[in-house]
Amino acid sequence: MNRDVIIACDFASAEETYAFLDRFTEEKPFVKIGMELYYAEGPAIVRELHQRGHKIFLDLKLHDIPNTVEKAMAVLSRLEVEMVNLHAAGTKAMMEAALRGLTRADGTRPILLAVTQLTSTSEERMHDELLIGGTISDCVCHYARMAKEAGLDGVVCSPLEAGMVKEHCGAEFLTVTPGIRFADGKVGDQVRVTTPARAREIGSDYIVVGRPITAAEDPVAAYRKCVKEFV
Repeated sequence: MNRDVIIACDFASAEETYAFLDRFTEEKPFVKIGMELYYAEGPAIVRELHQRGHKIFLDLKLHDIPNTVEKAMAVLSRLEVEMVNLHAAGTKAMMEAALRGLTRADGTRPILLAVTQLTSTSEERMHDELLIGGTISDCVCHYARMAKEAGLDGVVCSPLEAGMVKEHCGAEFLTVTPGIRFADGKVGDQVRVTTPARAREIGSDYIVVGRPITAAEDPVAAYRKCVKEFV
């Protein structure tokens, strides 16, 4: 599996997104379209970025009853994206339903990932607010095993947990990791973070990088720095 850097295009509009990506004249970065941009622009933004040559991670984190998620995934399967995701907390039945919905008539489908615990969630919050016992590592590894049993391709987790996921689920099980910051960068609202170089060492297959690139004075240089450290 080739490692790659995915830029989180967490912009409010298509115009902002295109203006940002137009700065990349030599590369076609892998991009993440999250809730903010997708809810603002709908499937049109996905189709346009695919047309422009970008690989796409559609980050909508579905979480609902199995039947609803299956039908939603069937709709998303019509889009030309490389990855989609859902919350592992929705149960194994929901993940299995999602896989059925996402798989096209010819057997093809995008990569399907399960979100374990958000990188903004601390162990204290997990205990006190989500009422989940044990450690974050225990929870992430349990969700990862459940996702693998459901037939998914990998998980979204903190880079700090990527190695443990590989140990429990095998080297081929994908780890897609947000929570990436440069050594001299600000952590922001995330609490389980590391650098691109350390994420590579731990075992991330893909890193998702937002503000360290999108808010940089020179986003192209920041992206290239990420690629150099990680890939």
